[in-house]
Amino acid sequence: MSQTSTESVRERFRDRLRDFDVESTVVPPSDVAATIARIASSPAVGVEPADASYDFPDMVETEFTPSDLEAAATGVTAATLGISDYGSVVVPTTESGVEPVSLFADQHVAVLDADDIVPGMDDGLAEMGERSRQSGFSGVIATGPSATADMGALVKGAHGPKTVHVVVVDP
Repeated sequence: MSQTSTESVRERFRDRLRDFDVESTVVPPSDVAATIARIASSPAVGVEPADASYDFPDMVETEFTPSDLEAAATGVTAATLGISDYGSVVVPTTESGVEPVSLFADQHVAVLDADDIVPGMDDGLAEMGERSRQSGFSGVIATGPSATADMGALVKGAHGPKTVHVVVVDP
């Protein structure tokens, strides 16, 4: 992708996030911890990716019990893919508990490398398929806060986070 098209894909991603009431912040790797500390509510739990160029702040408990997870106001995870056309992030399902961390707290903070934003769902599914063939990857595609209108009026946070904030890491 050219520089211009890369920038337009990233801007489209942030526009679509706004369409779903999802805030986003673009930061260099050195500012990730301070940004999470500023936006996350306590108590916070998280699962750090093993290969990231950034760290989570000390306020994010990365060794937690099921009780800690249940009490958490914020869950912090890495997202492995962003889908620009939908403003969606892909959260991996792992044995370390990334999926529950992204779903159980009222606030989800997803950290996404800018280079992992693809234009459309076809690109996202192709990328996930390739990862799955190589390493058995599995993930959840999340678009905005949890919402349902099953019982009448729209209710946010019924089956997952009420708010989502995406921290886009752009070196």
